Amino acid sequence: MSSSPADLRPFSSIVLDGPDRAPNRSMLRAVGFTDADFKKPVVGIASTWSMVTPCNMHIDQLAREAEAGANAAGGKAIIFGTITISDGISMGTPGMRYSLVSREVIADSIETVAGAEGFDALVTIGGCDKNMPACVMAMARLNRPSVFVYGGTILPGIHPDSKKECDIVSVFEAVGQYAAKKLDEAGLAKVEACSIPGPGSCGGMYTANTMASAIEALGLSLPNSSAQLAIGAEKKEDCRRAGEAALALLKAGIRPRDILTRKAFENAITVIIALGGSTNAVLHLLAMAHEAGVKLSIDDFTRIGKRVPVLADLKPSGRYGMAHLVRIGGLPPLMKMLLDAGLIHGDVLTVTGRTVAENLRNVAPYPADQDVIRPLSNPIKPDSHLRILYGNLAPEGSVAKISGKEGLRFSGKAIVFESEETALRGILDGKVKAGHVIVIRNEGPRGGPGMREMLSPTSAVMGKGLGKEVALITDGRFSGGSHGFVVGHITPEAASGGPIAVIRNGDPITIDAVNNTLSLDLPAKDVKARLKAWKPGKPKAKRGVLAKYARLVTSASEGAVTDKTL
Repeated sequence: MSSSPADLRPFSSIVLDGPDRAPNRSMLRAVGFTDADFKKPVVGIASTWSMVTPCNMHIDQLAREAEAGANAAGGKAIIFGTITISDGISMGTPGMRYSLVSREVIADSIETVAGAEGFDALVTIGGCDKNMPACVMAMARLNRPSVFVYGGTILPGIHPDSKKECDIVSVFEAVGQYAAKKLDEAGLAKVEACSIPGPGSCGGMYTANTMASAIEALGLSLPNSSAQLAIGAEKKEDCRRAGEAALALLKAGIRPRDILTRKAFENAITVIIALGGSTNAVLHLLAMAHEAGVKLSIDDFTRIGKRVPVLADLKPSGRYGMAHLVRIGGLPPLMKMLLDAGLIHGDVLTVTGRTVAENLRNVAPYPADQDVIRPLSNPIKPDSHLRILYGNLAPEGSVAKISGKEGLRFSGKAIVFESEETALRGILDGKVKAGHVIVIRNEGPRGGPGMREMLSPTSAVMGKGLGKEVALITDGRFSGGSHGFVVGHITPEAASGGPIAVIRNGDPITIDAVNNTLSLDLPAKDVKARLKAWKPGKPKAKRGVLAKYARLVTSASEGAVTDKTL
């Protein structure tokens, strides 16, 4: 059986060509292959579709658009699925322990299917927090011509009475307002009912929109894929063009690791700082860089953050949602601003086959009357909101998101909780008072296991009106929707014997986002004595995926990856 040139079918030819592959071809005839299709490059379309969450409920339709684009460009596309879980639904429950774990499961499954089936190129489509970095991790491992497509952002909900925009964080904060008796049960029900109007990822500059923007800045998405609504002709066209681009990359011999250079990661860090993005970007970019073989550390966020301002007035700390950024032109005008100021690298290759500078050459500026993105001359914050804090409480580092609105320094007395659930109850029941530093421990990658996000406690704090009166520190992490004086990713974590494990109620703690320190204000000899007396607890998970994850996972300061120790 004849075939197309080997360089366009480096993997599918092994699976499909020759008399001995007749059984393979026979199986594929049943799913729609024709004689002509066996001569074409095979493009895998990784769909994260699921009715588990509105973030991904429409991605089956987008996958078919990408399939059509790849087929029209001369390939033969095969759609395949992978799991997704909903952070918003599992938040505040034991199920949230599976969230970060799912990143590894999704990356493994995409790698497994593409590797087993001999796909020559890939399009991956993600629409919720963990499946997006997972797609990139798999693309980097496989290193076959690939394009990532973001499923798009949700439209904002509209409150029936106030007519104000609302989203998932509005609901979490309404829980705190209800506990503080600022909202009655009927008012809570109204917020619940109006905040999620349809398909798409959570609507602020939360983790999904942060990671979509980061991936576009990396060069792995087509221009403006990150700032599009989930529903609409633009997103469908984006998917069709991604299918075509996968074939073009295959013909040009451009693979993910040609794009995922250190300069590309520096561009991504710069963009997420300018956007005021989620702390989860630190965790995910470290993991993505690891899979691409790029040396990246938490200290790179500090180095870059000293010269990059926060420009976007986006939620959770700002006024606007992602839909507003979509309306004014999306990400390219911001990247053009940063390029012209010398803050991003223009010579980095992208999935268009052109460089960042070439992609941005003819991009028009934002409309003059918009105030979603500030000019460089009038930033929201002159340097990064993402602060990497060290100190005797975080010898290996921690990550804070300090917008400046909550201040730059906080000192208070510890109130210690051994889990997220007990902390949430303590906040809602009024045990947490002004001046407290809430300590939530045993929620790290190993200790959780799974490093749960603390959106429920942080939202309860904000809803009760304590946002400027208390701080919260944890070896877990935060949702992109979290805001306030919060520090996460504390390493070493409590389960590994980190200093957070020996904090006691009433201990003085200082968070300093100017000097980037996190300190337990006790004599060194006292801290040392406590650590010497500390004993590890029993693992929370003894079997299954959580137990495997806990045994394999690295610390948050290394991206919480599971293949580094193999």
